[in-house]
Order: sequence, then C-alpha cells, then structure tokens
Amino acid sequence: MTISFNFRRRAKPNVHLRIWNVTRGTELGASVELANHSAARRKGLLGRDSLLAGEGLWILPCQAVHTVGMRFPIDLVYLDRDLRVRKVRSNVYPWRLSACVSAHSVLELAPGTIQETQTNRGDQLKISSPVAPAGS
Repeated sequence: MTISFNFRRRAKPNVHLRIWNVTRGTELGASVELANHSAARRKGLLGRDSLLAGEGLWILPCQAVHTVGMRFPIDLVYLDRDLRVRKVRSNVYPWRLSACVSAHSVLELAPGTIQETQTNRGDQLKISSPVAPAGS
C-alpha cells in the first residue's frame, strides 16, 4: 500500500517508512525516519554514530544538505515531488555540502545503499506504510 503525505503537516514523532525502488525492484530502506518539520530537519542525523543498513532519514522539503559535524559518511538520494530520483551521491563524507535545485526532498541512507540497490537518476521510488520502529 502506498501512502500519500501532506508535506505541510507534521508527522508523529518516530514515524518509520519503507522505501522501495520500483524501477530496480529493490528496497532502499526498511526503517526510514520522516523529518518534515523544522526541528527534525535541522537536527537530521547529527548526534548519531552511524546508520545501519536499511536505516535512513527522509527530509522534506529539502534541496540541499550538509554533513558538518557528522561522524560518518552517508548516501544521498534527491527526489522530486513524484518520488522520481533526480540525483544520487554515494559515500558523502563529513564536512561536505550537496545540493540539487530540482529536488523536493532527500533521502539520507547508510553508505553503500546506492551501490547495493543500483539506484540511479530517473528511477521511481515508492513509500510504503509506516512500520513500527525497532524496539517498540
């Protein structure tokens, strides 16, 4: 089941989503947090030591991210409003900037996710129903 989002509405804290690459038939994340309000977007992944495979953060709206102050590299997948991949960046190390002016949101994923899933520009993604956060 695909869910639609009102991009201006706050999500409940700790909403976790499943992200699929429909074009490739692969899963980018089984537990991706939603950051769709200013406090969550500002914090991002700061304060974490790593992302495990299948984890991530979906920031919306968002056209640019920085990794200033982060402790680990991440993969970035920029999406348009239709969840089509506009740009990918693999293994973005701390203290870097990245942007995509045609993006509406960005997925921050564990390093290696883009390579493992063969995600490329133009791929169509799908967001499926929220899943219970690990440990709940």
